[in-house]
Amino acid sequence: MKVVVTGASGLVGSALVPALESAGHEVIKLVRHKTNRPNEREWDPFGAPDPSLVEGTDAVIHLAAETIKGWWTRPKKERILESRVRGTEMIAKSIAAAERRPQVFVSASGIGYYGHRKDEILDEESSNGRGFLADLARYWERAARAAEQAGVRTVLLRMGVVLSGRGGALQAMLPSFRMGMGGPVASGKQYWPWITLEDTVRVILFAIENDSLNGPVNVCAPQHTTNREFTRALGRVLHRPAWFPLPSVAVTLVLGEMGQEALLTSTRAEPQKLKAAGFTFRDPDIQEALASVLGAKR
Repeated sequence: MKVVVTGASGLVGSALVPALESAGHEVIKLVRHKTNRPNEREWDPFGAPDPSLVEGTDAVIHLAAETIKGWWTRPKKERILESRVRGTEMIAKSIAAAERRPQVFVSASGIGYYGHRKDEILDEESSNGRGFLADLARYWERAARAAEQAGVRTVLLRMGVVLSGRGGALQAMLPSFRMGMGGPVASGKQYWPWITLEDTVRVILFAIENDSLNGPVNVCAPQHTTNREFTRALGRVLHRPAWFPLPSVAVTLVLGEMGQEALLTSTRAEPQKLKAAGFTFRDPDIQEALASVLGAKR
């Protein structure tokens, strides 16, 4: 297949591109800088739709977005929202306007769609929640409608916390845990939907190749894991104690609204569509997953 990828230099994209190429696919990267490379095309996510970006391709995988890390000032939140909505609209409308459209459009979204739901089990049919991340995911997914309305199979990846030793949330946690100063956040009862980077890449490959998959898809491991279970597993893998709690008031003081929504929200998500479609997780258990990601001896 000829596959267009945005966000190819990000955590997921940098692992996805070589996996696509190893599977025999031709990859075209959309980049925001000037380029003369044959496998790259320049694009402006805030520009007008450009059908030539996707013309004659088989699949488009859209991962580019502003990071949610950092203090959520009003300008920061606007950048987070605009990068997702405008960029997704631009790609979706480019797909819709193409004469030879791709067969499938895979667009990133977030598991934050569901908001804070305590221990309620949430599948892809569950309602939208409240909060900035919930609103963000709703607008993000709505921006992909142009491709779907044009008859292109559209898959919306509601991604959980992607575990990798080379970036993302896990890498930020490692220094304190390696010093023996890690532990649960607040009560530790909140559910954290997670998935390894390797399984995330495998889900995306599965999505472009499996015609039965469409609409929102929960991209998270099938094991429901609380924050306390997560931190205990990480402590065991690193052979360090993990009983230093981080109070919720400290999360709010240090990280503000971002910390409240990213660390204190409970989302017990179930990857129902992936399981129904026959996807097999390589890393379904949190302790084994962390050991694999960190290259630790089991």
